[in-house]
Amino acid sequence: MLIKSENPLENELFKSVYEKTPDYIKNLKLMDFSNNNDFTFTLKKEHLKPYDEKTNPQGLNLEEWFAGYAKEAKVSTAGIRGPQNILNPQDTRFPINLVGIVLATLAKALVAKEKYPNKRIVKVAGCEVRYNSQLFLDAIARIQAAQGIETLVPQNRKTIPIWLASFLAFKLDLLGGEYITSSHGISVKNATKDLNSQGSQYLPEESMEFVNKIQEIFDKTNKNGVYEIKISAKDNPLINEKAMANIEDGVNLYVDYLKSGVAQDVNLDLIKNYNSKIIVECVGGSAYRTLSRVLDKLGILNKFDWSNTAETPFFHGIGKYDHTPKGEKAFYDYSVDATVVAQKHDGTKYFPVIETMHYDKKLCNYPVGTSVLITDPDHDRLTVTQIEYAERMEELNSLGLDYVKLDNDRILTVFTANQAFLMIMDFWAKQLKAKGAWNNHPRFMIKTTASALSWDEWGKNNGVKVINVPVGFKEIANIMKKVELKLKNQPDKDIIIDDVLGNLINLGVNPRLVFGGEESGGMIMGTEELIKSEHGRLAVAMREKSATEAIIVTSALIAKLKDKPLSQYLKDVFEENNIIGRYDTRVDIAYYNESEPDINKLKAEKIAGEEKRTLNDKFYLSMAIALKKDDIKLEDIKNILNDKFNSTGLNFDNLKSVKFVGDGTYFEFEDKYIEIRPSGTDAKTKAYGGGLNKDDIQKYATVLGNYSGERTELHKKYISQNIYDNCKDLAMEYYLAFVDKDANNEPFEIPQYNF
Repeated sequence: MLIKSENPLENELFKSVYEKTPDYIKNLKLMDFSNNNDFTFTLKKEHLKPYDEKTNPQGLNLEEWFAGYAKEAKVSTAGIRGPQNILNPQDTRFPINLVGIVLATLAKALVAKEKYPNKRIVKVAGCEVRYNSQLFLDAIARIQAAQGIETLVPQNRKTIPIWLASFLAFKLDLLGGEYITSSHGISVKNATKDLNSQGSQYLPEESMEFVNKIQEIFDKTNKNGVYEIKISAKDNPLINEKAMANIEDGVNLYVDYLKSGVAQDVNLDLIKNYNSKIIVECVGGSAYRTLSRVLDKLGILNKFDWSNTAETPFFHGIGKYDHTPKGEKAFYDYSVDATVVAQKHDGTKYFPVIETMHYDKKLCNYPVGTSVLITDPDHDRLTVTQIEYAERMEELNSLGLDYVKLDNDRILTVFTANQAFLMIMDFWAKQLKAKGAWNNHPRFMIKTTASALSWDEWGKNNGVKVINVPVGFKEIANIMKKVELKLKNQPDKDIIIDDVLGNLINLGVNPRLVFGGEESGGMIMGTEELIKSEHGRLAVAMREKSATEAIIVTSALIAKLKDKPLSQYLKDVFEENNIIGRYDTRVDIAYYNESEPDINKLKAEKIAGEEKRTLNDKFYLSMAIALKKDDIKLEDIKNILNDKFNSTGLNFDNLKSVKFVGDGTYFEFEDKYIEIRPSGTDAKTKAYGGGLNKDDIQKYATVLGNYSGERTELHKKYISQNIYDNCKDLAMEYYLAFVDKDANNEPFEIPQYNF
């Protein structure tokens, strides 16, 4: 049935999806979750094969779906994501669909029961506001209940942030959790983020356990013709809303945690005495329900104004357009990442997501100096912006800061996470020093290689050891767990950790995390005392990025500065720390329109895009792998790159190293770095850069990121066909070796729960 919206653009999306959905999909009646009683879904052999109107009218092509799902599980950086049919969630032509959610949930439940027979298995489940999220949450809870697994869910299946689900998995010593989100991705995308007993996202080997279990289910279905999947009643007592209600979704526990970290009086007093309002932009609306309660319990709720608190899967139209970047008439979604930069036809840069927030009108009555803190639907990322006078544009340009014009006199400065988080870590370090706590422990930071060079420089200047890891917050969490294992087993010895660049980092004795984060807007901060779970597990920090932590410490900084612009504070940080790599860039190359509602066209364009992405990746990756294996010399790589790119104005004479960094190729120059990384979840290439000159790194990132990947004669001369063909497999071996070294594989023991 075609549903209607009050938003004309959303109606266009609905209409397009409806028209592109064939009747046999619209008429599917596989499982009815409006049935509140127990029922059974019978998976049939026919479901595994392609649909054919005459020879297999029950075909769902699940084997093809599963092939794509399993492939992504091996490399995914943030859950297994994909587009869905927002009107017909049982449409298995799409990567994310109800049948797939059911199969994956069942498989994870079976794995858990095999590992913990005859135990009380408890998990948490939550979601934000994306299309079909409530349905998927209901399905997950009811399938787990049918398998005897208890699931903690918010009352009436209401929204909670990803970091709260993660926090509860660790704090309550649960076996893990399920969270339904696609972060800041486009509206039609969704995903399940699988959380382990630590509250961190599954590493690939954990995902493969349940992927292999799905294959077992398919094998049994092929052998026997059918496979029965039980779904419990909606009110099954194993679906535990009461426990979550008793702890207010965990908000009280989280507030206590915050008070041991960024929400100490040294920060809260600044916010309480601030005389202006700070605006929180709740893209999608779901952040408001939890964040407002946290701020209220901290006594600072009255210091904030709010934008877009109503929950909507269309995200208030933010990031949505009725034309593509090329000007073609079609629904197009830039996602809700406020830092996305695009180019107009005349070549001028603009922020397409922020443009749809209409701040020229919304902020017209707010004074210069007002900050707008923008968070995403699952409330784990933060973008920092601030109103400034237009006369500061020249100064902002010199600092590498971008901005949006509000009117003739005022602009909105938009800080990248690289810039904002540099200020935050500097401010928090000064706060710890002011209260006399800084020297109580050695300090360390965990960051992704794609994040700012300025973070490394700041760390060196402040005596903070820096551990670089691949992209993805699970990689940051994995290092935390390694540190914790060493803290437990050798509390009086120096803790030494390998980073993904091949360095041994000595953190000292009994160190503390001062910052963990990535350039895409996610961060966490540690506590002075190790965080303790209900049953005694210890952690240096939580396992998921939290915009709430970021908002509190950013608000304290804003209050501390009073009338001083954040941009001036950034300049001060640069100068105080003699930071050279002040500029950063990210270029996203998308090889198709992921908002395309025609699934056949979408699949074809995605496959073609993935081929382009892989060719680009292998051109650079094969050089890094060959160098690592001593098959070529650095001079050979310089020759290859100069031969190909000198005509575009690029020069590689001052290239110092080329390294595979877990998920991308990292070029270290004397004056900059460039990283080329294939997306782990989509047909995209991401090119990052940091260094002395913004135009320079922008040019290198753009040219290298957009290269077709076609092998040149010199590339063929220096890089053997064997290494070129096998570089992806070799890279995976190197990555897994990095993950596994010193890994914290202590088995999880299910405790006696008191709820």
